[in-house]
Amino acid sequence: MRLLGVDTGGTFTDLVYFNGQSVRTHKELSTPQAPERAILRGIAALEIDPRGLHIVHGTTVATNALLEGKGARTVFVTNHGFKDLLLIGRQTREELYNLTPREKHSLFDPQLCLETGGRVDPKGNTVAPLTDEEIDVLVGSIEKLNAEAVAVCLLFSFIDSRFERALKAALGTQYFVSISSEVLAEYREYERGLATWINSYLGPVMQGYLSRLGRELPDSQLSVMQSDGLTLRTAAAERNSVRLLLSGPAGGLWGSLRTGESVERTKLLTFDMGGTSPDVPIIDGDFNLTSRGKIAALPVAVPMLDIHTIGAGGGSIAWIDEGGLLQVGPDSAGAAPGPACYGQGGRHATVTDAHVVLGRLPPDCKLAGHLALDRIAAERVVDNLAGRLHLDLQACAQGIVRIANEQMAQALRVMSVFRGHDPKAFTLVSFGGAGGLHVCDLAQSLHIREALVPSHTGVLSAFGLLAAPSGKEVSQSRIQLLEACRSQELEDVFTQLEQRIAPDLEAQAASSYQLKRELDLRYQGQSATLRLPWLDLASTAPAFHKRHQERYGYALDMPVELVNLRLTATATDTPDLPLPRMARSEPGVAFAQTRLHELTQDVPVFRRCDLARDQAVGGPLIVIEPQATLYVAPKWTALAQDSGCLLLKRTE
Repeated sequence: MRLLGVDTGGTFTDLVYFNGQSVRTHKELSTPQAPERAILRGIAALEIDPRGLHIVHGTTVATNALLEGKGARTVFVTNHGFKDLLLIGRQTREELYNLTPREKHSLFDPQLCLETGGRVDPKGNTVAPLTDEEIDVLVGSIEKLNAEAVAVCLLFSFIDSRFERALKAALGTQYFVSISSEVLAEYREYERGLATWINSYLGPVMQGYLSRLGRELPDSQLSVMQSDGLTLRTAAAERNSVRLLLSGPAGGLWGSLRTGESVERTKLLTFDMGGTSPDVPIIDGDFNLTSRGKIAALPVAVPMLDIHTIGAGGGSIAWIDEGGLLQVGPDSAGAAPGPACYGQGGRHATVTDAHVVLGRLPPDCKLAGHLALDRIAAERVVDNLAGRLHLDLQACAQGIVRIANEQMAQALRVMSVFRGHDPKAFTLVSFGGAGGLHVCDLAQSLHIREALVPSHTGVLSAFGLLAAPSGKEVSQSRIQLLEACRSQELEDVFTQLEQRIAPDLEAQAASSYQLKRELDLRYQGQSATLRLPWLDLASTAPAFHKRHQERYGYALDMPVELVNLRLTATATDTPDLPLPRMARSEPGVAFAQTRLHELTQDVPVFRRCDLARDQAVGGPLIVIEPQATLYVAPKWTALAQDSGCLLLKRTE
């Protein structure tokens, strides 16, 4: 099987091609207005025959559409008396004590919120029927609103979905229709309704994008990465757009996991730093999933990888705030015009420009393997900023890098220290085009003595897409005390979940799937839940007490309550991608010298392909490769591993 991993980022589109024996990589400047253009250019640059090609895509289209409010015109339908459900939400305030908060633009138009009958109570009994007359009135109202999509969320439909299914049938194929019992069959009306609305809001956008890409590549098979780290074929992905919001970053975790396994490291604190926004997840033997993620300040209750994202990428713009202090991000120069050093007319100083000024990106270094650096342009924009701050050029560049480092270090603390993990027990994994320039500084900030720079580090997310299995997760709320549950009742629910998930799995290329059954549990009276594997009733409660003790530092002598049942199907025949091996046996030597201004000395520059297996090189030095650059700081040593990655160790 020939595979192509494509990760579309805000600045670059990364491609990794596997022909069954070897891997080739490429970076292409992204084309945000039509992301498929960069993909097609990358395929042409790699000289790939698209016929019979299986493409696995990590895309930011869904996320960008939600962040920018560019989704479809969507009607929200719920029961009588609840049309303000999405507008009211949880009534939470970001600024609790601000009596005059700024009014924020809402994505929800009250004119597009409609009410109807078909209401059931928490036990599934009919409170208000859904008549044919009500259906006709509702359909007519939707027609008058010129809607493109419809989201239906009726109360307690996760218990009885017949009224939602009736409305979906009545609406036909004229609109993109989502019903909450299919999108997220869980309690909490606001979160379930919001997930359903997002699914419809993004559905036509993703359908249009994936259809355009499919038309350009008619003889290829296309799969899309989901937020939970599993891939789906396009037909199923289009129906599940809300599950694509972390599509791109998910690939990096699979790449990190494979890299860690190659050197027997399973506790990994990772950061993916590209041009726009670094993503920070943690791996402790396996990925962490959350149902409490947020995108654009909206809670997204579908399962997604637990990732913390900040606006401090290589293209993040440095600026001066009202108090005269230097700030970095979250605004980014993006792919066009990009940082000034790209030579495309960028007028703002960015983190990448600061690295050029400091010498960490040598003059003969080419970004993405082909983009020549414009050092003069970088110095000009940084110097303009330095003049306004009354600093010299190098001091200003150092300040930009230090602020970006601190923002990323804080994000790493959120995912480790704030979750009860000691960073010193983890190996820091950096990837993305800009990650290697910051890895030593970040490790020192967190007192981590070991870091890992994968092979294909600049395109690791695209590489990880190829290592990700296909699959999907479904869930069902069933709230009752665990001691009142019966094993056969739970088995029956899992059987129903298997039937629900079957249609989406039939279109996948996998021949077999592994089914994982899990429960969401909590102490009676709590709100938050913990996810545990389902084995049997006798062992479930003790396992929950133990997990609660590990997570929160205490366990309670209280009844345990079941909240949700979850079923995850994961393909078992994912191709085993080869990690590149260090081919050289003779130690390589530096091919150039460059000046690092903060050290006031020249340091050696190595090509990564010239390093031999088990060769150790001590910092300070620069290691360049086609898609990324690594800065090895003083008191750090880089040891080339047989698997192709570099293991960094602090020597003091």
